[in-house]
Amino acid sequence: MDPAEVSRLQSYLQDKFGHNGIALKMREKANDSVEVILNGEFIGVIYKDEDEGEISFDFNMAILEMDLPGAVG
Repeated sequence: MDPAEVSRLQSYLQDKFGHNGIALKMREKANDSVEVILNGEFIGVIYKDEDEGEISFDFNMAILEMDLPGAVG
């Protein structure tokens, strides 16, 4: 992903969720994905997919059970 594309995607997410604390960070060893940061905390990765001339983006966010409200332990 190039910087212009990352900037467009970041602006889209900030507008869609109404939150300027969303930032995207390019990854050093992967050019097909970016890290998603919310208020300075890593929350996931967005992957770029190109298939038959169409481009889409897939957001992957892992949530640990122990981080959920009411978790035991």
